Amino acid sequence: MKPNQLTKTPVARLIPMVGALLITSAPLAISQDAAAPAEGEAPKVEEKPKPKWQRSMAAGVTLTKGNSDTLLFTANAVGIRKWDKNELELGADGARGENNGTINTETLTGYVQYNRLVSERAYFMLRTEALHDTIADVELRLTISPGAGYYLIKEEKRSLGFEVGPTFVYDKLGSGDNSYMALRVGERFETALSERARLWQTAEFLPQVNDMANFIVNFELGVEADITEKISLRVTLQDVYDNEPAPGRQENDIRLVSGIAYKF
Repeated sequence: MKPNQLTKTPVARLIPMVGALLITSAPLAISQDAAAPAEGEAPKVEEKPKPKWQRSMAAGVTLTKGNSDTLLFTANAVGIRKWDKNELELGADGARGENNGTINTETLTGYVQYNRLVSERAYFMLRTEALHDTIADVELRLTISPGAGYYLIKEEKRSLGFEVGPTFVYDKLGSGDNSYMALRVGERFETALSERARLWQTAEFLPQVNDMANFIVNFELGVEADITEKISLRVTLQDVYDNEPAPGRQENDIRLVSGIAYKF
């Protein structure tokens, strides 16, 4: 075969093409090798963002002068955190008012509730709540409530849940103290009214186990509308009914509270 015939064979024609392919693919191979983890090195896993607290504080003041001289101050704080299969909520609420120099409102309430989800909708829970009400002659009412709950509705903008379980109740009144076991049946509903407003409602019924005529009902209805991203207007109606109050006191206490809330 003559030397010039070698360049006309199929193999000879492929040599320049293979060379060009190797030259163009070399940078890609190098970049892939650089991006790949070293031998024995564990691949990086993207960390999930840590769950944040949803926190808000609200305060309101009512002042009148003239025929009546009154002052009413209210404050409220709530913190909620949800992560994995856990839900934690803490809250505190207080009010103090005077009428012509005489205290006519003085209450302080605090609670903690922890839920442990066992499925998408069912959970076990533990709730502890404390109440002080000077006008109702309640120095301390403490309730400890383990139980189980279930979300009948669990959506991004709407939820409805029910809870049931035993409750230990300790009452320290001006006339003495008392403790007993009760049944707790609770309910909570939340819904978005719009992109900037929401409504919630809670209720619980606590009858004494060995004396059903002695019971307590707690009810709350609230609505909140955003003014800015951080500031909102909040209005809450609260009702506490004690079928056997302290001597000389009424069974029902109703309070309508409005204030400005700040989210942080």
